[in-house]
Amino acid sequence: MKKRMTLLLVAVLVMVPFASTIQAQEAPALTIWADETRAGVIEELGAGFEEEYGVTLNVQQLAFGDIRDQLRVAGPAGEGPDVIVGAHDWLGELVLNGLLSPVDLGDAAADFSEVAINAFSYDGTLYGVPYATENIAFFYNTDLVETPPATWAEVRTLSEEIMDSGAADYGYIRQEGDPYHFFPIQTAFGGYVFGIGDDGAYDPTDVGIDAPGSIAALQWLQDMVKDGLIPTGLDGVAAETLFQDGSAAMYITGPWNIQKFVDAGLNFAIAPAIPAGEEGGEPGKPFIGAQGFMVSAFSENPLLAQAFLTEFVASEEVQLALYEKGNRTPALLSAMEKVEDPYLAALGEAGAVGLPMPAIPEMSAVWTAWGDSVTLAMQDTTKSPAELFTVAADTIRSTIAGEE
Repeated sequence: MKKRMTLLLVAVLVMVPFASTIQAQEAPALTIWADETRAGVIEELGAGFEEEYGVTLNVQQLAFGDIRDQLRVAGPAGEGPDVIVGAHDWLGELVLNGLLSPVDLGDAAADFSEVAINAFSYDGTLYGVPYATENIAFFYNTDLVETPPATWAEVRTLSEEIMDSGAADYGYIRQEGDPYHFFPIQTAFGGYVFGIGDDGAYDPTDVGIDAPGSIAALQWLQDMVKDGLIPTGLDGVAAETLFQDGSAAMYITGPWNIQKFVDAGLNFAIAPAIPAGEEGGEPGKPFIGAQGFMVSAFSENPLLAQAFLTEFVASEEVQLALYEKGNRTPALLSAMEKVEDPYLAALGEAGAVGLPMPAIPEMSAVWTAWGDSVTLAMQDTTKSPAELFTVAADTIRSTIAGEE
């Protein structure tokens, strides 16, 4: 890998006129936009990269949410960065607007988790080097649940037993609506949002909100509410509190709540798989969010920018440092294997079957109609899940087609 980096640097340097002497201020430089957490890691470890390869790293700190918006303006004006650090679901907008350059990892792509590479691929082309993945999983109170349930039918049975015995107020709980947290249940029953083509890309013409599996999942949820096994009206904070204080035994959430539960003294574990829809079925698939480094299409040093990603960002040292700062599962497999935190390890295992959050523009048409249907199914149990999801799917298809 170092040899390839050296060749790339030579290719850049030979473009400088032979007669001119390269002064320090004329040395190759890369401007990197990153938020506070990632900027610190680059600055700390980047010194060795600069010294070894004679490259100046100009790390500029921006709020995470501002990076994408600023690139849209500064990139085309020639005032933007060479490299940005961001989320994979930015790809749809950035690629379609010609703001990113493809990245070639070659055989090294196999060194990363497949779902992370898929997340940073758009129309079959890789546009970033991932460093972390994030997903939700099935948490359970080990004082109330000895073995995590394998199916959602078992979740119901456990909930009934726990509530009948008085061990806790509820078994499994979830916040009202919230399609992101409902998605693992939906996929467990065979449902989906968008179909996936042979090339691994999402197909916006194949909307699966009203697929039989999606409807079956919503029916399961509505039946739980109808029978008093899941309370209505819970927002995310209320649901989190019920689980944290031991009033509920099972809950789907993500890494952002781990430290809260630990600090509260809760005895809990994370199941290595989200329950399946039926015995012997496939486990639920959560959405996977990935973060990584991307190269601006307006970089004045594209070869150096590419090399920075493939030689620096893709290194185990950097991936582990970013993991320690961000507390998210590393995307590099060798770094992932060195994660000793049992909670993050379990999250990574549950997320191994996950699906990247769709980065296609059509995803923006999905959230409201999808979420409203889940909310209505919980608020009014007289409404048919089949009818609710059929209406939602029709609305989504019409929005995508530009009819609304």
